[in-house]
Parts: sequence; C-alpha cells; structure tokens
Amino acid sequence: MSGVEQLVTAVREGRTPQLPALVAGLGPAERRACLPALKELRKKIRGEWSREAIAQAGALLVAGAGCHAGPAGAATWISGRDFAGRSFARHPALAQVVGAQPVEWQVEVATRLAARRGSGWNWDLYPLIEDVVRRTGCPVPDTEAFTAEWLEQLASGDDNRGWVRTLLERLREDDFTPVLVPRVFELADIGWRLERRFTERPGDCWPEAVAALAAAGELDRAELLDRCLARLVRGGKPADQRAFLAVLAALAPTPEEYTARLRSLVALLDGLSAVAGHAQQTLAGLDAAGLVGPEVLTEASAVVLFRTEKKLVRAQLGWLDKAARRSPERAGPAVLAAAEAFGQPDTALQERALNVVARHLGAAGEAVLPELRFAAEALNPAHHARAGELLGAPVGGDDPDTGWSELLPPVPQPRPLGEPLATPEEVAEELSVLMLSGRVDVAVFERTLDGLVRHAHRDRAALAEALEPVLRVHQWSGVGRWQDCGPGEVLYVAAAVAGQTPPHRLRDFLGGGGRSPLRGQAGTVHGHVLAARLEEAAWQVTATRPPFLLATPTDATGALDAAVLVSRLAGYESAGVTPGQVDLQAALLRLAPTTHEAVLAAAGRLASPAGRWAAQWLREGGLPGQSSERVVFEPGRGAKTVRPYWERWWEGLKRVSVAQPGLGAGPKGPAGQRLDARFRALFDGTEPSVARARKQDEWLWQPTVHWVAMLPHHREEQAARWLDWFADSADRERRGAAALLPVLAEAGGPAGLALHLAVAYGLGARSPEDRTAAVDALLVLAARGDLDGALLGRELGELVARGTVKPNRLAAAVAVAADTGAYATVWSVLAPALPALLAGEPARGTVDLLAVATDAARRCAARGPIPEVAAVAARAGSGRLVKEARSLRDLLAG
Repeated sequence: MSGVEQLVTAVREGRTPQLPALVAGLGPAERRACLPALKELRKKIRGEWSREAIAQAGALLVAGAGCHAGPAGAATWISGRDFAGRSFARHPALAQVVGAQPVEWQVEVATRLAARRGSGWNWDLYPLIEDVVRRTGCPVPDTEAFTAEWLEQLASGDDNRGWVRTLLERLREDDFTPVLVPRVFELADIGWRLERRFTERPGDCWPEAVAALAAAGELDRAELLDRCLARLVRGGKPADQRAFLAVLAALAPTPEEYTARLRSLVALLDGLSAVAGHAQQTLAGLDAAGLVGPEVLTEASAVVLFRTEKKLVRAQLGWLDKAARRSPERAGPAVLAAAEAFGQPDTALQERALNVVARHLGAAGEAVLPELRFAAEALNPAHHARAGELLGAPVGGDDPDTGWSELLPPVPQPRPLGEPLATPEEVAEELSVLMLSGRVDVAVFERTLDGLVRHAHRDRAALAEALEPVLRVHQWSGVGRWQDCGPGEVLYVAAAVAGQTPPHRLRDFLGGGGRSPLRGQAGTVHGHVLAARLEEAAWQVTATRPPFLLATPTDATGALDAAVLVSRLAGYESAGVTPGQVDLQAALLRLAPTTHEAVLAAAGRLASPAGRWAAQWLREGGLPGQSSERVVFEPGRGAKTVRPYWERWWEGLKRVSVAQPGLGAGPKGPAGQRLDARFRALFDGTEPSVARARKQDEWLWQPTVHWVAMLPHHREEQAARWLDWFADSADRERRGAAALLPVLAEAGGPAGLALHLAVAYGLGARSPEDRTAAVDALLVLAARGDLDGALLGRELGELVARGTVKPNRLAAAVAVAADTGAYATVWSVLAPALPALLAGEPARGTVDLLAVATDAARRCAARGPIPEVAAVAARAGSGRLVKEARSLRDLLAG
C-alpha cells in the first residue's frame, strides 16, 4: 500500500495520532495527491454527527493541514467551519504537523489564523497560534480574536489547578502582555471579565494589575490613560463602561494628567451616568484648583443640565454656585449656565436653578437679564411669579388657565388591505417578503394567504411555477412538537399548491383520521385557530379550489366590512361553491357590526346555509360583549382571592384582574350551525386558575397582532385573557409585554375594566419602551373618546398602593403623556388616583407623580378640592411632597 493510500485509510478509520508520522513520510507531490480524496471525504461527512464521522473529521483536519503546501490553503483548511465545535484544533497531532513545517510557513499560517474572527470566547485555534508564536519568536498577533482568547486564558488560572499566581504575576511573566494589554481597551463585551476579582490578594483583578504594571514602568502609563479615556468616550455597553471606569480609577491620574486630557473629560459628560458623574467630579476638582478656564464650566453645564439624571443636575448646579462664590467675576456666566436648567421637567430642579440665579444675580449685573428672562419662559408656571419679581419683568405671558386646548393625536384611521395580488409572481414575491421579515404584519400575511387560494383557483400550475424559487429557499419541514402555529406556516399552503404536501394527509385530518400537521403539542388556542385556517386552505387549493377566501379582512386591524362579506358570499352562491367552515367562522368573528339597511337587505337575499347564517349573525349583532368581574390576586386574603393562572405562590403577587364567564357559541345559523370548539376556545371564561389549568401552556407564548386580528371587535375580551401578560411588565419586569397595547387601543369594541387595567400595568412597566407603548394606547383611547379616566385613575391608585406598580415608573410615563400636550387627559387620570396615592405614608416616588399632576392641573385649569391633597398640604415641614401638595391645593382652590 502506497503512502498516499495509507494516509487516506488512516483518515477514514479516524486514527488521528498516527497522522503526523504518515504526513512526514510523504513528499510534496504525494501530499498534493492526497488532497482530492480528503476533500471528497470532507463533503461526504459534512453535517453528520455519528461517532465515526466525528473521528474522521478530526483526522481530516490534521491530514489536510499537513498536505497543503501553501500556508494560505492550510490556514483556510484549518479554520474551516466543518471542523468547528469539537475542539479538533486542540489535538496535539495538529500541533505536530504544523511544527514540522518550515518556520516561515508556520508564521504565515499563524498570522492568517489569528486574523480570522473567533467564535466567541472558546476559540479553538488559540493554542495552535500561541504555540507557533512562542516557539518561533515571531511578532505577537494583536487581532481582536487572539487578544480576546489570550484574556480568557489568563482568567483560567494556572493550568486549571487554581490561581497559584495572581493576575499581576501572570501578566508580569507573560511576553504577550506589553503587546496585548493595550489592545484589551478596544475589545467589546468584556466588562464582566475585567470586573472579576479572582482572589482577595492585591493585584488579582484587572484594574489593580494594570495599574501596578503602569506604576512599575512595565507598561506605558500615558498610553494606557489615553486608551482608557478614548474607550470611555467611544461608549458601549454599560458593563464595559463600568469596567474601564474601574481601570481609570485604579490608574488614579494626577490633576496634571487629567488637565492634559481635558477634552476627553468634557466628552465623557455625555456618556453613561456613572462615567459622566466621574468626569463631572474630576472637572469640578480641577476647576477648584484653578487648572481649567471658565469656558469649561460653561461647556460642561450646557451638556449636563440637559440630562435627565437629577443627581448630575444637582451636582452641576452646586458646581456653578461654588464657582460664582469663589470668583464673583464668574457670576455672569454662572447664572446664565444655571438658567439652562429652567427647562428641566422636574420643578424642584427648576427651583434649585432659580435659587442659584437669585444668589448671584447682583454680582452678575443687569447685562444678563435679557437672556435670563428669555430662559425663564421655560419654567413651570408655579415659578413664574417668583421669576418675574427676581428678573423685574412678567414671566409666562398670557395666563395658561384660559383658553386651554387639549392636544391629542389624530384618531387612527383604518388602513385598507389593498387590492388582491394580481399575478402569481406577486404572490411569490409577497410570500418571500413574509418568510424573510422578522415581524410579519397582518396585511402581508392575509394578502399572501388570499393570493395563494385565489391564484390556485385561476391557474394552479402557473402559481406553482412562480412559487418554485421561493420554495427552493424556504422549504416547509413541519411544525415542531412544542411549536405554536404562526404566520410563517402559510408556507404549508404554498407547499400544498406545489404538490410538496400529500393531499391525503389533509383529507385524513379534516375527516378526523389524522394528526394535525400544524398544531404543536403546546400550542395556544389562537395558534390552533390559525392552524385550522391554514390546513383548510391547503386542502382547498388541492381539491375544491374556491375563487377566494371569505375571511380575508378589509383593513390591517383584521376587521371585515359587512358589505364585502355579503358580496363574497353572493359570489360563492353564483359560482355554486360551498365555503370552508373554518373560513366562514373566521369571517363571522371578524365581521364589523352594521345597521346599514341596504347591507342587511342584501344579506337577507342570500340563499345558501352559509349566507343565511351570516345574515342572522348581522341581524343579531354577532357575539355580545361580556361583563367583567373585578378579581384581586392576593394570596391568602379574602373570598375573592385567587392565584394567578400558573400558581406561582412563592412570588406573593398582588394583582388586580378580571373574570369573565365566556361568550359561548354565538348566534345559531338557520341549520343549527354553531362556532366549533376551536373558535369557542377563544372566548373561554377567565375564571381562576383551576378552570385554566388545562391550558396553562398558553401563557408560555406572547400575544401577537395576528391574535388581535382574529377578534378585531373584541378588544376587551382579549385584554381580559392576556391581563397576566401585561401585568408581567410591571411586577415581573418582563420586557416587551406592553407592545400590543396600542394595537388593542386601535381595535374595535367596548373599552372596559380589562383594557384599562392592561394600560395601567403598562404605564407602570419597568422598561421605557413598554411605558411608551402604554402612553400611546392611553392617548389613542383618549382621542377616540374611549378613555375612562376615573376608572384608570382608581385602578392605578390601588395598584400603586398594593406595590404592583412603582410610582416613579408611573410618573415617568404620565410625564411623557403630558409633554405631548394632553394635560387634561393626564389630569383626568391622576386626579382620581391621588386619594389612594396620598393615603397613609405615600410610597417613594409619589412626589414626582404629584408634581406631574400639579403641572397638568395648572395647564388645563382644573378646579375642585381633593381632601387627601389638602391633608398632606396641612402637614408641618417644608419637604418637597408637602410643598407640591400645597401648590396643588392652592391651585385647585382657584
């Protein structure tokens, strides 16, 4: 057997340890001769994970590295994706094969490998590159991937036997340190590495170790300072910023070193709060020592006084005050800089800025008065009188209590779905958009589904031909066992058009003799309804081939115009086509109520069973609304106490929810038709958890716009069933839970207790984006005349009192709503909330809510006493809460 055959046989048998000797016994021509067989074997085992294939892959890596004469080819082979994930590159045989090559070849391979992007922290190529660099003495690669893995290796201790040496000692003994430590400042997502302390010994964490090396002159201190400040100025994730700030603090720059880098410090004032605070404190110290000019104070104030962090703003005003005290000639710039804070939303900060101006206005002189008067227009009206006396001219112009006009967003108008897709090519294009987009909207999905059915009726062969390129890229492979059916499964219908889905599976399922191809085992009731629509459509495109679907909505909310449905049913009757039962029931649930006599008369002329059911549905007004019973979730207290749906008793949740009895099956058709079980499940009662236990898995899934579009005129019923999800945004601090609130606000049907509670939870959400979504929903409800401010306010007051909603989060949300000009709306919500908010000892953050309420009441000319406000105002002392209460009391008294 030749040497080539021996090597290929060893690779096929996975005998990796024998390969270095076999490769060494081959000449250049023989090594080249091995490559075709090795490449063919690599293709053959690609994607296989059997024990034999894994052994062959490790052997292939070693053999291919040794048989490539050129370093470029060898580097490409070694870093191939087929060899990743099993630590093949860490096998000693690979190091032997590489080490047997000429030094220039080794260095070139190591350089090329180091330049490739690493796969996370577990970069298998690092040991091979490190071995070459240390053995040959070539320049240390300073690439991002190599530096990151070097950092990881240092953190792993002394050969995994524990941290015998401190990090400082390991860095000091490593030849890579002078090259790679400066590169660490350019890495991303390493904050948690740099913040880690290995032991309590000095120098056993990154900040201390780097500072010690700089102090000993082993690293260039000036370069480290420059790199550290540059990294902080560049910004990044908070964890990284905190880590590099700790390094900067450990380096402890002297005032002279900071003065030489003044511009970087000023730039940091616009960064992360902790970083900006450090820069602010440092600049204030330099200013006190006389090391910076007055222009730095002005520039710093222009940045900081527009920030939202109250601590930073207070500190900046304090710096201005001290600077003016030390040097009266700086009083003019100081008071003008302080006036920047007049635009702060917090009235207490405005008052503090006004105090700074009052203390130093005499020294500043009259030259600053015009600018101060202009800036004072941004003050809250509560400060107008004092500012006018101080500045010698009225502030605020006309009385805001007169002629107030509420500013609300325009009422959302329905967005028509548009004309049906005209050609098979348009259907294929829309399907491709649907499959490629991360978030599929209702219009795209519905137009695609209708287009598949419509053009399968017209010319199925042409549609299948147009779909072929899309189906080649996106192949339907079935729904996973635990996967809920989503809009992307419309691909199943396309596969049925193309003949890729056997029709008998559809027929068996619809006949009750087969397993659903689209319903996951833990799917939701909404997913089951969607699966039923898609399964019926897939059967229709292969068998009955109707001309179009009945349930395709007429606008993007999912609503279906009654006149359009009547026209579609008439078209079915004239064509002699029987509608699919799932399609018909989905259409009925989307039907917009109507009292239009012409539409009702046209519906009455329909003769088919489906047409007569639709006519009766319209006459009886469809499904009725439900009354909601208020339920309190507070374990262990009272008859109305029930647990949340999934029995998390250990969390001690305190929630307000609703219970509804369920809508039943709706109006019967003339032949006794009723909604089937899949659609009735959408309206199951929202009773305590015992009644919902069998559907517990539903709450593992996030509601979507497609769920709303199934019942576009029943937003109250949907809000009741998803209330736990919305509550998660407040007391479990789930992100994204409130994103659906604006969609519900724009939907149809009554807005009752459940929807108002959902908005209340969203206004108290942890994440700003969820609070913004809740504010959008609040304003949409107000613009449509659907907002019950008293109801929402009372529920918010109780949720705050129970600790479910935190006052500071609620204050931030309603302040955003007020800033849009909806002051009357905000007051209509906060006024009924104040009694519960101010009862007993107000929770932390209540003063911010009170400040927003006071401003809103002033701007919309609210009047009428609130006893709880008067009681707080009558307390002794001059705290901010008492002062705000007094302002509101006096305002409401007129």
